[in-house]
Amino acid sequence: MTLTMTSVTSELAEKGERARLAARRLASTSARVRDAALHAIADALVARQDEIVAVNLADLDAGRQAGLAESMLDRLLLTPKRLAALADDVRHVAALPDPLGQTELKTLPNGLQVGKKRVPLGVIGVIYESRPNVTIDIAALCIKSGNVALLRGGKEAQHTNRILARVVEDAASAAGLPDGSVQLIRSTDRALVREMLEAREYIDLIIPRGGADLHRFAIENAKVPVVTGGIGVVHIYIDQAAKLDDALAIAFNAKVQRPSVCNAVDTFIVHRAVADEFLPALADQLGAANVELRVDSAAQAILGNRGNVRAAEPGDFGTEFLALRAAVKVVDSLDEALDHIYTYGSGHSEAILTEDYSAAMRFLDEVDAAAVLVNASTRFNDGGQFGLGAEVAISTTKLHARGPMGLQELTTYKWIVLGQGQVRA
Repeated sequence: MTLTMTSVTSELAEKGERARLAARRLASTSARVRDAALHAIADALVARQDEIVAVNLADLDAGRQAGLAESMLDRLLLTPKRLAALADDVRHVAALPDPLGQTELKTLPNGLQVGKKRVPLGVIGVIYESRPNVTIDIAALCIKSGNVALLRGGKEAQHTNRILARVVEDAASAAGLPDGSVQLIRSTDRALVREMLEAREYIDLIIPRGGADLHRFAIENAKVPVVTGGIGVVHIYIDQAAKLDDALAIAFNAKVQRPSVCNAVDTFIVHRAVADEFLPALADQLGAANVELRVDSAAQAILGNRGNVRAAEPGDFGTEFLALRAAVKVVDSLDEALDHIYTYGSGHSEAILTEDYSAAMRFLDEVDAAAVLVNASTRFNDGGQFGLGAEVAISTTKLHARGPMGLQELTTYKWIVLGQGQVRA
């Protein structure tokens, strides 16, 4: 394909060429060198924290002037404590087993040894929005898995992303990684998103991290393979055999602990047999945390005129709220709960709370989602919580990767064949 050269595409072309050259060398770089680079990056984040924090303040000031919400400003904020935590995360990635080179061989009757060897994907383009920590998370996972990272962050964090990328590039280069192993696209022109999605000659995989509009745009316009995810319409079903004290604790954690993330619960589905007891306790507990409930008619009849309760509108079921808000649906059976999830779920995270083994197994078998949980908070659908170290994204697609994408999901394989002179008859 031929790109029309603009200032945007010329930057992409220049960095894309460097990325392709780096990908070949990085794929054959030893685990020792890649791990040394990660430790150097972690050390540099701490050593250069004053420089990073000073630049970050400029983005925060610009965000305040632009009227960004406090939740968005908090996503932008980097402090020495947060940088130290980021450095620890990078060291943790370095300590994980090397995902490359793993080989499975079998010997055929003709004596050929045939098998798969795990290799990097190549150049991974990531389009993300306001969290500058993503710059470090992606860079660390890509380096560990032998992939080149081509990053495009949002304009709200542009200065912070630039200094973080410079820290990564300086440390990685000094440790012996190929030039261009991690690059940040400096332009914040929106046209660049489309150009990246079309840049098949440079990029092997695109991962968009952002809102529904970005994911939809990527799906509709990509010529490069895309893994989408992170859009979570998340349900918790409280079964008639649930331990209600445990259910209250899990429900509170799944909604309140961090309401603005994709694995926070959006809808509580409650079996009618426990609704009279469970719903008032749930409404009171969540109300104390300023959670608004959008409830169906059966739930409203039970909850009455509580201040944090209002009648649900049709659009409330199937909405990812990303806020202190949740919908409530009362059902008469597990089958009705499963039907509701099938209709409104996004394939992200779904949970059942029950002591009924048969109900739990049916839920695990019949719910189609990246993560299905029994008697646990949906907030556990996370790469770090699953022992992956970190994640590039939580994929809700079914091809290549599903759920939290860690090191293994950033690799593919090639077939290798070892012979002793065999020819095909």
